[in-house]
This record gives sequence, structure tokens and C-alpha cells, in this order.
Amino acid sequence: MAATIAHSNPSAVRTPTGYTHAIQVSGEYRRLIISGQVGMAVDGTVPDSGDGQLAQAFANLRAILMANGMTIENIVKTTAFLTDRDLLPAYRQARLAVFGDHAPASTLLFVAGLADPRWVVEIEAEAVA
Repeated sequence: MAATIAHSNPSAVRTPTGYTHAIQVSGEYRRLIISGQVGMAVDGTVPDSGDGQLAQAFANLRAILMANGMTIENIVKTTAFLTDRDLLPAYRQARLAVFGDHAPASTLLFVAGLADPRWVVEIEAEAVA
């Protein structure tokens, strides 16, 4: 069976510029590759706090999963980028609240900055079903 590739830009997440929020590869199984999600709401607003941006980034991740018929439990890999080491406890708390006992493979990086200087977090993921 040949793989089918479908692009997904759910209306519950701000429209991307120059990339796709998620790409689903279907065949014997479905593989969803989700672009890095930041703390930006559909209306373009960015919370002032790291906690707010973490919550929005995870909300965006969930919205993309739901739009593709998946849940957090389908995630097999995450990569998170934080611009401030002081955000680590808040990130871990937010991640635990979202993932619970589900523990996908993950990578966490501290970076000097992201594409928009207001952003302090970006989370990308891969999911399968």
C-alpha cells in the first residue's frame, strides 16, 4: 500500500506562514508530524507569561491532534524548545498536566531565541494511530 500524505491546518490554531501545522502519512498506519507549536492564540495574541504561553502551546498541540482524530496518547515523540531555563519547572508541570502517565520519547532544548522574540516556548510532536 502506497503512503498518502495529507496537510492539516486546523482552524482552531492560527494560520501558519510558510509551513504546515501537521502532515499525516497514511498507509498501514497513520503518522502525524506536527510543526512546532508556540504560545500564540488563533487571534494572534501571545500571553505575557511563560505559563500562559506553555498552556497555549499545549492547547494548540491538542487542537491539531483532535483535528486529525488523535489524542495526546497517540504522541510518540516530542521536542520542546525553551528560551529561559527558569521555565523548566513550569514546563514540567504543564507537560505532566497534559500527558499524565503517558510518556513519549522526548527532547528538551534551551535555545537563545525563537522565530518571534515574544515566544518563549515551542513544542513539536509526532503521533501515530
